[in-house]
Amino acid sequence: MLNFLPAPIIIFFSLTFYMLNTLFWLVPIIIFSLLKALLPFRAWQKLMSYLLDAMASNWVAINSFIQDLFTRVKFNHTGLEKLTMNDWYLVISNHQSWVDILVLQRVLHGKIPFLKFFLKKELIYVPFLGIAWWALDFPFMKRFSREFLEKNPHLKGKDIETTRKACEKFKHKPVSVMNFLEGTRFTEAKHKKQGEEFKCLLKPKAGGIAFVLDAMREHLTTIVNVTIEYPQGIPTFIDFIQGKVKQVNVVIETLPIDEKILGDYFNDPEYKENFQSWVNQLWCEKDQKLVSMQGEHK
Repeated sequence: MLNFLPAPIIIFFSLTFYMLNTLFWLVPIIIFSLLKALLPFRAWQKLMSYLLDAMASNWVAINSFIQDLFTRVKFNHTGLEKLTMNDWYLVISNHQSWVDILVLQRVLHGKIPFLKFFLKKELIYVPFLGIAWWALDFPFMKRFSREFLEKNPHLKGKDIETTRKACEKFKHKPVSVMNFLEGTRFTEAKHKKQGEEFKCLLKPKAGGIAFVLDAMREHLTTIVNVTIEYPQGIPTFIDFIQGKVKQVNVVIETLPIDEKILGDYFNDPEYKENFQSWVNQLWCEKDQKLVSMQGEHK
């Protein structure tokens, strides 16, 4: 609607509205987070979880309205019809830009439960945000390094056990957990350093997704495999909010989580090798899909 305005004005108002929207919802989220923490009754905490998720979903919805207000981005997507708000999902995606998070939130909003990211346990102590993430049921994971476990072998497996207990709340409430397998955003420099195994992607890290699957094996039923492509090239956040991005293509596939991809990644060498092969094959197929999508624009 207002995309005719000069770029500096669009950037200023977009950032201002994003900030105001975030502050507007952050305050009640923190207040209700404290209420949730004060009364440790299961029914009360479940009620608060649904209420807090609704607030976070409204934050995403208003962000999408802000995007529509200042930009004209065409979102082409396939596969949404297979999704539901009543299922338990592990969402994986290629990662090229911070814009990916806005795209995922927008395209998947109202189609699956509110997206949550696995966070390091130490982040729970971040002022205000820590308790908000806890109240929004973001899973906090505790990972011990290989060196630490070598010095303390009695703690082997405790990190998975601790994270699994933290995920108990998901038994009664559908959830979507997000994981970027590449672990970092794609850049030409990183890609060149890794070699030419993939043309459009960085190498996937199987350990992170294996940890998530092991920790939440009782609570996840489906993998949502997302492929994001920007026909005009990888954008920055500023590119996106000022309207330089005209089109985003999103392909969504669903994969069942079955016994074939579940196991003890850190203690079973055979399973680890098979799982790495499965992840690499998944990434090869995603890479081929991106090559094909990019070829259509030439």
